[in-house]
Amino acid sequence: MSSTDLKEKEQTPSAASIDKVEGATNEVDPAFERRTMLWVDFRILPVLALVYSFALIDRINLGAAYAAGMGKDLQLTIGSRYSLVACLYFVPYIIFQLPGNLVLRRVGVRNWLTFLVVAWGAVQLGMGFSKDWIDLLITRIWLGVFEAPFFPSLLWIIAAWYKRHEVQKRMAAFYLISVTASGLSPLLAYGLSLLNGKQGLAGWRWVFIVEGAITLFLAVVCFLFIPAFPEENNFLTKEQTELVVRRVNEDRGDALPDEITFKKVLTHLSDWTLWAYGLMFMCTAMPNYVQSYFVPIILTGMGYNSRDALLRSAPPYGPAIPVTMLVAYLSDKYRHRASFILICSLVCLLGCALVAWHPNNNVRYFGCFLINSGNSGTIPTVLAYSANNVVSHSKRSVQTALTVSLGAFGGILAATCFRAVDYPRYIPGLSATLGSQGLLFVLLTAVTIRHYHKNKQMREGKLSEPLEGTPGFYYTL
Repeated sequence: MSSTDLKEKEQTPSAASIDKVEGATNEVDPAFERRTMLWVDFRILPVLALVYSFALIDRINLGAAYAAGMGKDLQLTIGSRYSLVACLYFVPYIIFQLPGNLVLRRVGVRNWLTFLVVAWGAVQLGMGFSKDWIDLLITRIWLGVFEAPFFPSLLWIIAAWYKRHEVQKRMAAFYLISVTASGLSPLLAYGLSLLNGKQGLAGWRWVFIVEGAITLFLAVVCFLFIPAFPEENNFLTKEQTELVVRRVNEDRGDALPDEITFKKVLTHLSDWTLWAYGLMFMCTAMPNYVQSYFVPIILTGMGYNSRDALLRSAPPYGPAIPVTMLVAYLSDKYRHRASFILICSLVCLLGCALVAWHPNNNVRYFGCFLINSGNSGTIPTVLAYSANNVVSHSKRSVQTALTVSLGAFGGILAATCFRAVDYPRYIPGLSATLGSQGLLFVLLTAVTIRHYHKNKQMREGKLSEPLEGTPGFYYTL
């Protein structure tokens, strides 16, 4: 089905009126709708999560490789070399987010995402042959270039398929599958490190080589199964496609793409709330990168050897699964985001405080569980909060790229605040992580109050134009 056919069918003056739709009689067979959306879930979420899980693994396996001997072999223990290698990845990762999203529509979802997976898989494999820390630094920079457009593209694709208050459960499921798989990274890294000496290669080199080879294989999966946008899909019937497009149009009126122009991009960038969403994601991303890059090292500071540190890095991901799905279910059910972000962030904050200052190592290790559980609940909720309050493909392309690129500053903060000289407790770094949660509270309060007042003004008839240019639209709080 062409997008032209769908435009003729779907674009009516009242297509985006939520009030009208909520009061109307549903003419769609509920069983047909349920079957269609379950098939969409099954067809979209697992493949996106699988490929993204290795994007995460390839990004965060630096800490595991360090614990497996890379730090000594490449002399990363000197000065701030390790922090520099971890940090400079994020420079191109930030720069290429928005350009990558703008390329997506022009090149095509399958072609663009497959190219990115092949490129970063090859770079990851090449990291295993680094001769010194400069080689490692250069390959990490290239890894940032090719991974940059991937995550915002996936967020854009997921948001394009669902109604606003269905999206957090899907983002949470996508995120959990990805994080659970990537949470096994320390175990995989430990297993690969046992290949130490095989073919004359150190164990940490096998971590990069094997994980890079797996990523290259996943490029084939990506090419064969990666989903496109609803109007371009090849796995639904004509009737199912029309249903998906109509559901999105009735919810927010942007199922079909609008043209992305330079003028529109500048207009969207002038909306301060997009920057606030990005900074909120930065605050949620910092604890995530701390957990990924530095927990194995923090655990060695508690007295565990490299093997036990790697093995103990995986269990904190376990409780995050039920916590994140419960938060997503309740947040979608009540169509509310802000309070859940606040609660999860407080849990993360408590975990950081325990890891930093509690004298008992067992309690400090428990703090790692709290950090991961709270942070895993916060991340998809912040992403859903931003996705719910944006309308049009052009604005969503800017919003997802800006959100993820600013979120990458969380990685830079983690890499720069956790210095080798602060080993083993990393008090300054954990204090900075606590500060990021305080900034999150401030940003969340400002955005939520703004949305509340805009909704109130719209209900009282005090605004001359509909919110986000969409009749019947109200911001999700």
